[in-house]
Amino acid sequence: MQHQTAHDIHSGPSGAALSAAVPAPALSPELERVVSFLQDISVEIDTGIDPTTPNPHLNMILHLLHSHCTGRVVSPTAMVSASGVPYATGMRKLAEIEAAGLVERRPRTKSGKTVSLHPAPKLLESFNRIADRVDRMARSAFGGTDRTATASDYYFGGSYQPGQATIPPPRALPQPLRLAGGLRILVHGDPTFMVMDTLKRQFEQIVGTDINQRAFSIDRLRDEALRNAGRSRSRYDLIAVDLPWLGEFVEKGVIRPLPEAMDVERLDPGDFHTAGWRAAHWDGVPYGVPSQTTPELMFYRKDWFARDGLEPPATTDEVIAAARHFHKPQQGRYGIAWNAARGTALGHSFIMTCADFGQPVIDLPEIAGGYDADHLAGGGFRPMLDSDRALAAAEYLVELMEYSPPDILSMSWYERVRPFAQGKVAMAYGYTLLAPYFELDASCPAHDNTGYLPHPHGPKGVPIAPVGGYALCIPANLAEDRLPDAVEALVSFTSPAAQKLYVQNGSRTVPRYSVGADPEVRRLSPIFELVDQMSWRDELQFWPRPPIPQISGIIAICGHELHDMLRGIVSPREALAKIQSRVEDLLREPVT
Repeated sequence: MQHQTAHDIHSGPSGAALSAAVPAPALSPELERVVSFLQDISVEIDTGIDPTTPNPHLNMILHLLHSHCTGRVVSPTAMVSASGVPYATGMRKLAEIEAAGLVERRPRTKSGKTVSLHPAPKLLESFNRIADRVDRMARSAFGGTDRTATASDYYFGGSYQPGQATIPPPRALPQPLRLAGGLRILVHGDPTFMVMDTLKRQFEQIVGTDINQRAFSIDRLRDEALRNAGRSRSRYDLIAVDLPWLGEFVEKGVIRPLPEAMDVERLDPGDFHTAGWRAAHWDGVPYGVPSQTTPELMFYRKDWFARDGLEPPATTDEVIAAARHFHKPQQGRYGIAWNAARGTALGHSFIMTCADFGQPVIDLPEIAGGYDADHLAGGGFRPMLDSDRALAAAEYLVELMEYSPPDILSMSWYERVRPFAQGKVAMAYGYTLLAPYFELDASCPAHDNTGYLPHPHGPKGVPIAPVGGYALCIPANLAEDRLPDAVEALVSFTSPAAQKLYVQNGSRTVPRYSVGADPEVRRLSPIFELVDQMSWRDELQFWPRPPIPQISGIIAICGHELHDMLRGIVSPREALAKIQSRVEDLLREPVT
């Protein structure tokens, strides 16, 4: 977002931990729940019956497993404190657990004098089995003995069944990353990546090294990524790439094809929203992993619409009618907010509005469900910015001006959502990643009063939700000795467990079906189920911003020329004619 400045984030454990190379088994969905249950039962028994004798082995194991599930560091002293017995006795019992091969020690400093304790694969494997049995015994004893076919689907491959697909917390890598200077990431300064910043300490424990994250506004992020590509060696191990930039970054050699660096099947490609995964490809090759899939939707005040007996708008004409109805500037209330700031912000608004009217900005071939944006590498496209549908889109934006706040011409990503959150605007176009501004703030009038829709469409359009977001990519000039660890970090940060953790800490972007189906995730916001439904209905589309190498230039041209149109300096036809001519010249220039 344009208002944010770059900042650097540095901290973390000073030494890489050591671990056996044997992969740890995956945590069962029941493990954390059963561990918490057993801890509570142990406390009740120990405090409710007198005399009683603590079970130091069990107390320490439960404390270790609970900390592992929640990403907390456990020291030997903390383990002994959790034992419930005197210190000397606790140390002996801890030694017995270690001798049994249930606990691993990992150095936290170069000297090795300070260590952390972690569950060994043997303990995780054993407790996964115990957790499953305890879960079944509890169901049998306290109701829920009839496990329906739907309820048992989780164990037989029905991993996307709502209410059953509980994703366990992320676990520490079996082999900590060994990156000199720590893991270095270049990102966008938006709410989702800032959630990653908030969780940085926890992820440092997961990957076993420092994480240095640098965040920029959208235009400065692109500039820095291109500048980094000109260096002999990349300063970053991973970079966040806005989906429309993908073709440009591939053609300019900024990012590396994923199949050259890793086994792509490790990512479980079928779990990603189809549009988000396809948008991370160029010429049929994946170049990044979706870290955010954030469609732009129409936010609307469902309480206002219900109070006045209005249906949510499904068409652009209905948007105008609703905006006119709610627009009461004398009372400080306005019909609609949207991106109208000069440059990148307005350029995005226009090409997405063109899509609402059924018009891609270049002559993409029409296919079932929209337009083909999967085969762009051949080039040779012609701009379609002076068509009748593009004109209808431009005239729609001019009409929106009548029912917009007075500062609309300076509104961009965040500025359009802020007045909506404050109860000053009836509707706003906005990415789901901006929903935390009102979903997580109970003092906002829009809190719990917001409905979400795909873009209302024009006469020759259909409902669509233009896909935005970022893919995490590996720089083409990353030093080869850093590549294997960069791949492990990429897999870890885009895993279902990591994505769920982002959501639990405030993110409203989910690139994976499995995360959107997680019952704990769905309880946090209606967005996740709605976006999944839009994906199944094929409303999530990335063709509105086709990732050709020139798309950033097209967006900039549209955003500057149309700003004069909104100010009344030129007519829509004049603005579009100038845009068409400039984009034709741009498409004839070689990509360098």
